[in-house]
Amino acid sequence: MSTLAPGDRFPVLTVQPVGGAPFDLPDSLAGAYGVVLFYRGSWCPYCIAQLRAFQRMEKSLTGLGIKVVALSVDDEATTADLVATHHLGFPVGHGADACKVAEATGAFVNEGPQYLQSTGFVLDPEGRVLVSVYSSGAIGRLEPTDVLGFVRYLRER
Repeated sequence: MSTLAPGDRFPVLTVQPVGGAPFDLPDSLAGAYGVVLFYRGSWCPYCIAQLRAFQRMEKSLTGLGIKVVALSVDDEATTADLVATHHLGFPVGHGADACKVAEATGAFVNEGPQYLQSTGFVLDPEGRVLVSVYSSGAIGRLEPTDVLGFVRYLRER
């Protein structure tokens, strides 16, 4: 397991979103800045707060050409309930294989029960990692205001 550093190409991951056809990262984000969020599960209050924060900032993120995708090991019904309850407008994937995702990205995995720890990536329009944020536990995660400020800075350079 090795972490993804700035400049690394984000690995191909297939995401099965609620109510939609599977798609591959990073290709589905091509041409836009991308935010990829792995969250622990719908039971995690910190994860829900993060997902809701990204939803609240959706217009600002979209206005800067930023697309958001989230992913967890939760099953489809649980994920569909999370999306509906919190009115999430970005794709939220379910059924992730924690070990395969961790092997590809370096994300930390909780072993019992097995789930991905909070991990976030900001990708450039070509699918390369600009920022990676790895957490080994409940706290420490990517925030939408930080992403907005960072992308604004990159666009102004």
